[in-house]
Amino acid sequence: MQTRRGNTGFSLGLAFCFCLVISGVALQAVDNMEGNMTASEETIRHSSALCAGEQQYIDRRKEIVLQALNNLQINCNVDLVPHIALVASGGGQRAAVSLIGFLYQLEKEAMLDTLLYIGGVSGSTWSMAFLYNDPQWSSNMDEAVSKLSGPGVELEHAVAWLTEKSKEEDFSLTDIWGVLTSAGIMKQMDKRRLSEEVSRNATNPYPVYCALEKHCYSHGPLQGKWFEVSPHEAGFTELNLFVETSLLGSKFHNGELMEKKPEMDMISLQGVLGCALAHEEVIRDVIPPWLNGPTDDVTKEYLRVYNVLRNLITLTSSTIQDPTALSELDKLQKILHDKVHHNESVLLESLSPEERKNLFQQWSLGLVRTVEIWGQSLEDGAFKTSVSFITKQVLPLILKWEWGTTSNFLYQFQNDSVPDCLQTKEEFHLIDAGLLINMAYPSFLGEKRDIDLIIAPESSAGIMFETLILARDYAAEVNKPFPQIDNKILEESDWPKNCYVFEGKEKEPTIIYMPLFNQQNCKDAEEVKAKMKEFSTFTLPFSQEKINFLLETAKTNMKNNREIVLREMRKAALRRMRKMSV
Repeated sequence: MQTRRGNTGFSLGLAFCFCLVISGVALQAVDNMEGNMTASEETIRHSSALCAGEQQYIDRRKEIVLQALNNLQINCNVDLVPHIALVASGGGQRAAVSLIGFLYQLEKEAMLDTLLYIGGVSGSTWSMAFLYNDPQWSSNMDEAVSKLSGPGVELEHAVAWLTEKSKEEDFSLTDIWGVLTSAGIMKQMDKRRLSEEVSRNATNPYPVYCALEKHCYSHGPLQGKWFEVSPHEAGFTELNLFVETSLLGSKFHNGELMEKKPEMDMISLQGVLGCALAHEEVIRDVIPPWLNGPTDDVTKEYLRVYNVLRNLITLTSSTIQDPTALSELDKLQKILHDKVHHNESVLLESLSPEERKNLFQQWSLGLVRTVEIWGQSLEDGAFKTSVSFITKQVLPLILKWEWGTTSNFLYQFQNDSVPDCLQTKEEFHLIDAGLLINMAYPSFLGEKRDIDLIIAPESSAGIMFETLILARDYAAEVNKPFPQIDNKILEESDWPKNCYVFEGKEKEPTIIYMPLFNQQNCKDAEEVKAKMKEFSTFTLPFSQEKINFLLETAKTNMKNNREIVLREMRKAALRRMRKMSV
C-alpha cells in the first residue's frame, strides 16, 4: 500500500517486454501475452516474472552478495549466487526491535551482505522503513541501533503532518496510526516516498513490504488477499497484477490511468503495513471479564472503539514529555478503562437483541463523547490545541472505521483473473498482512524470486510454528513449493529450540526458523509465556530497558546460530549450482 512513481526511459509496453525477456521468458510467451493486451491495459503489468527494475537491482546486488559469500569461504560465481531472503515476522514493537538486533548481529558476523532480499509484515515493516531511510544502513547498523535510544518526535510535529494529510480524500485511521507509531515508536518522521529508492545503488538487500486487501481477506479468494509493495511496483502477489509503486493510490478505470495522485510517504505506508487494529477481531486483549465469552458484532464494535482509543492515547503519550500533559492522558485512559470495565451484565440480560444493539451503539458514542469532554476541559495551550485537532479528525474516523483507503487500480479491469471483490470497487483497503500469515513467506515462494534459502527470525505472538503451518498450507493452495512441515512440530511450540532447519529438497526453499524466546534464553515454557506477555504486541511503547533487552536477545540468537546459518548458505550455493546446471 504505497504510492510510487517510477521513472524509466522505456515506454510501459517496452518495459513489460524487457522485463519478461530479462527474466528468461521465451519471446513466444511475450507475443502471446502482448498480442491479447489492449493499449489501456499497459499501465497494469500482468506477469509472473520480475519487473525490469527489480531484475536490474538484483543483478547489481548479486555482485555484493558474491563478494560477501567469497569472504565467508563460500565459492561461486555471479551466475550461481544463491538467492537468500530474510523473511521477518510481525509482532508490533517486539518484532521491530528484535529485527534490528538480528540484522545488527548479521552485520557483525559479515553475513548481512549475503542477503538478496528482506521481506516484512506488520511490526517488522516499521523497522524496515526505519532502516531504509538511510541509503547505507546495511553498513551502518551501529547508528541504527543508537537511533532507537534517541529522543522521539514531539506531538506538534506529528500534528503538523496530520494537518496536511487530513486534506486528502483518502485520509483514514491508518494515517493516524502511521504517524503515531513513526513518531512514538520508531522515533522518526520519514516523509520520503518508497519509489525514490529505485535510483539507489544495490548497497542494501531489496525490500518487499507486505499487506492484505481487507475485503478480499474477509470475503474473497486467496489470490486476492496478499499484496506486496517494493520500490518499483505494487500489486497482488498471486494475481500477478502490478502497477508502478508511484501510481498506487492513483485513480484507474479498466486499466487506464484516470487521475495521477501524489504517492503516499513512508509515514502513511507504515500505518498501512502495521495496522492490525484495523481488523475487528483484534480485541482479545481488551475484553473485560463481564463480557468474556462469545462476542457478537455489536459487542465487537464497542470493544474495537475502546481498543483504538486506548492505543492511540498510549502512543500519543510517547510523543510528550510534559508531566502535566502525561498526567491528563493517564486520567483519560483510566476514565475509559473504568467505563468499559463497569459490569453491566445484569442490564444486558433483560434486553432484546435490538435493544442490546442500540445500547452498545450508545456506549460507543459515549466513549467518543468522553474523549471530547476531556479535551475541552484541558487548560489552554499547545497541548490542548494538538489534542483538539486530533480528536476532531480521529473520532469521526473511529466511528466510520476507515482504514487503509486506497484507490483501486483494478477497478473495472477486464481480466478474468480479477475477483469480483476487487473488480467492482473503486477503492480497496490495505491492512496488516499478519492477520493472514504473520511472516512474509508468500512474496518469496515460487519461481518469480526463486529463493534458495529463507532466514526466518520469528517474533510472532500466539502459537509458535503457526506461521510455518499457515505458509505451508498457503503454498499448497497456490501450488508453490514449500518444505515439508509436520504438524507434530507444534508439540514443541510452548518451549521451542532456538533454531530449526526445514530443508528444501528440490524446488522448495530451505527455511532456517529462529524463535525469539526459546530453550536457550528461557528456562521453561512458563518463562517463554511470561516474556511474550511482558513484550506484548499491543503494549506500546517499550521502555529503553525493554528495547535493550530485545536487541541483546536477538543479537545472541543470531550469534549462537552462526554456524548453522553458514552451513545452510553453503548448501544453498550447492543447490543453486545443481539447479542452474539442470
